[in-house]
Amino acid sequence: MSRAGTRQCRKCARLEHRVRDLEVQNKELQDLLEEARRAAKRQACPFSKGEPKRHPRKPGRKAGKDYGRRASRPKPRHVDEVLEATLPERCPDCGRRALRETDVQAQWQHEIPKVEPKVIQFNVHQGMCDHCGRRVQGRHARQTSDALGAAANQIGPTALALAGQLNKELGVPHGRIQGLFERAFGLVVAKATIVRGIERLAQRAEPLYANISVIVRQSQASTWDETGWRIGGHRAWLWAGASTTATIYLIRRSRGFDVPVEILGEDYRGGLVADGWSIYDRFRLALRQFCLQHPLRRCVELLETGTRGAVHFPRDVKDWIEDALALRDRRDEGRMSAHGLAVAIGRLEARMRRMLFWTRANTANERFAKHLAAHEPFLLNFLRHPELDATNYRGEQALRPAVITRKISGGNRTDVGAHAQEVLASFFRTSWQREVDAIDVLVRVLCARTPEHVARLAFTDTG
Repeated sequence: MSRAGTRQCRKCARLEHRVRDLEVQNKELQDLLEEARRAAKRQACPFSKGEPKRHPRKPGRKAGKDYGRRASRPKPRHVDEVLEATLPERCPDCGRRALRETDVQAQWQHEIPKVEPKVIQFNVHQGMCDHCGRRVQGRHARQTSDALGAAANQIGPTALALAGQLNKELGVPHGRIQGLFERAFGLVVAKATIVRGIERLAQRAEPLYANISVIVRQSQASTWDETGWRIGGHRAWLWAGASTTATIYLIRRSRGFDVPVEILGEDYRGGLVADGWSIYDRFRLALRQFCLQHPLRRCVELLETGTRGAVHFPRDVKDWIEDALALRDRRDEGRMSAHGLAVAIGRLEARMRRMLFWTRANTANERFAKHLAAHEPFLLNFLRHPELDATNYRGEQALRPAVITRKISGGNRTDVGAHAQEVLASFFRTSWQREVDAIDVLVRVLCARTPEHVARLAFTDTG
């Protein structure tokens, strides 16, 4: 056989080998696609991550030093009722009357008392000014409205605040809130009354919402993320901007740059942690940090579907990310000097440049490499600036309760409901971050006479 024929045979052999590899890869991808399609139709377990692990970690507390902090419920500061658990007349073992008391130990039980609805009547005194002829009426500090006549029978501020928390923070539908109020508290209320009451509650809390947006804008760093939403069945987006002390939600029909600009402004100079969505790159003056959790997940996906040499690049990137996170841990534990940290960062940057230099034959790997190259300047800023997180976990955690609400309700029916959702969800999330009694604040918001009185209840910068 001639030399040209030999080369042709080798080329055919390589192509046949390549075809076999592609057929295997195609079969694996088809199986994954079919599994994803079936999973999308099963919503009973929306947060499933696949099959359980073969050897999962043992649940519960660990032995030894890994047990964690040892704690128990503190003793109550006050006791409302004392009951005696006396000895029985006979020994439960032998049945004789030979029992002798040796000690008395205290046990406490924290119980929810049975609640009866409380009806408060306000006798509203009315009068008229002899000078200008204007009608004037009195108002008690616990009133939430000046309405009289047909609108005089109202729902109290604590009930409305609780309904708002159940609906906007915990995702409980209005109909179930209605049933809970009637069965647990004996309070009969129409579902439409709950809907209107929550909308009025959000309207009153507007100054607090504006205060939260200022806190996020002025924070050292904020983390942003977005997820799908629905308004009246039409597509929309729910945005979350989270700092260490406050979280702001926005529901918009846009997924563009104009939404985060509403809060941050185009000249935002603080830290900005986000995923690879290109609109975040338009904050030219911000200190950007690209979320490392997203490429880490992508590495895992590529390793699951890759074959032969295609696994080298995602494996190297995964090792690089884990080394960067380990370096952060050593820095936070004080086990590295400033000079040692700078040297280690330089070595990580050199490793990444070497990994991105080569051209990859695998299309998925090459696309992943281009994505990393576009965000290379933002990969290691969290090591130079401790106020930056390595991932956008704050934003994702802020979205989780909203996603649960979306699973139950499907979003909002109207723009008014969407605005109430963003206002109250922001307030409840920020109250949780600052360990503030949200119900107490909302009661005072409803009883405030003017927006200026509500503004005095605003969160402080120190939390």
